[in-house]
Amino acid sequence: MSRPQKRHRSHDNKLVDTRQALLNAVLELMDRDKSFDAISLRKVTGEVGINPSAFYRHFPDMDSLGLELVGSSFKTLRQLLKAVRATPSLDNIIVRRSVETFVTYVRDNRRQFQFITRERFGGVAVIRDEIDHEHKLLISELAIDLARYFAVDKWTNEDLQMLASLMIGSMTHIVEQLLLARRRGEGDAELIETGEKQLRLIVLGAMQWRNSGLQDTDKLIP
Repeated sequence: MSRPQKRHRSHDNKLVDTRQALLNAVLELMDRDKSFDAISLRKVTGEVGINPSAFYRHFPDMDSLGLELVGSSFKTLRQLLKAVRATPSLDNIIVRRSVETFVTYVRDNRRQFQFITRERFGGVAVIRDEIDHEHKLLISELAIDLARYFAVDKWTNEDLQMLASLMIGSMTHIVEQLLLARRRGEGDAELIETGEKQLRLIVLGAMQWRNSGLQDTDKLIP
């Protein structure tokens, strides 16, 4: 009777696992109230239990690791939100589902977004710039989708970008509240309801502003 062959994990799988372990290690260290620029490569590899030289098989430097955390987090979020907005639904359902998607994704990836929130105004310039770039992508993609709901002859691209910026800004504030919610015992349902109301108010205000002609600020100057 032949002996069963021992199954080995491939080298590629081991590399993927170690790469993810390095990403998780940074988030774990930041969970201990460390800023990204205070975390050394040696601390990260020590957390994972590998030789510091092995780090370079996965990332050229610590900044590249930080950029990977930012890019991967936002990429999935943008895909989820675009999928919601692409679904044929009533406008109010799209708003509700967008907020739910935003809140659920951030909750499920809490440590990544704690990292992003901290580093948005942190000490590493390339990471700040990448977070700003990802925010702009969220805004521009939302503005493109908003064009389907507003008459293009009345709403310029600049108007839509401004509306999208206000909406993303509102959701960014919700994210900041969400990241503190567990400490205060606040539930997600309340945040979702608040976020939905804020987005509706922003849209209603923008429509009134556009329809009344108040966008022409010269009319407001004596």
